[in-house]
Amino acid sequence: MRAVVQRVTRADVVVDDKTVGQIGAGLLVLLGVTHDDTPDVAARLAAKIWNLRILRDERSAADAGAGILVVSQFTLYGDARKGRRPTWTAAAPGEVAEPLYAAFCTALRTLGADVAEGVFGADMAVNLTNDGPTTVLLEM
Repeated sequence: MRAVVQRVTRADVVVDDKTVGQIGAGLLVLLGVTHDDTPDVAARLAAKIWNLRILRDERSAADAGAGILVVSQFTLYGDARKGRRPTWTAAAPGEVAEPLYAAFCTALRTLGADVAEGVFGADMAVNLTNDGPTTVLLEM
């Protein structure tokens, strides 16, 4: 599982001209799933992000009670090392990735996070104001 975690002052996701998820200050998580990921991996990554001290004053989302917006992002597993066209073979197919995306969001909620979500597999417009900017790449 791969996550791009951005500290934001605000973020939202729009699908078909409708806002489907939004947060104020907190974390935007772009989440990619690969073939060998498991619910345990999802839970460990959720705990890592929940306790990651990248908010202002070295606080975590857990410390600050900050919102987390999670957006599925299969393109995090794109490989463009050869040629000009990326391949997506390392990304898990939707029927594998969607339950793991849901498990990740559920794990965050179980930890106490206020979680907003995009729509899995949808064409989404993600709007954000990066704070810092602070962006961290995590992989489990």
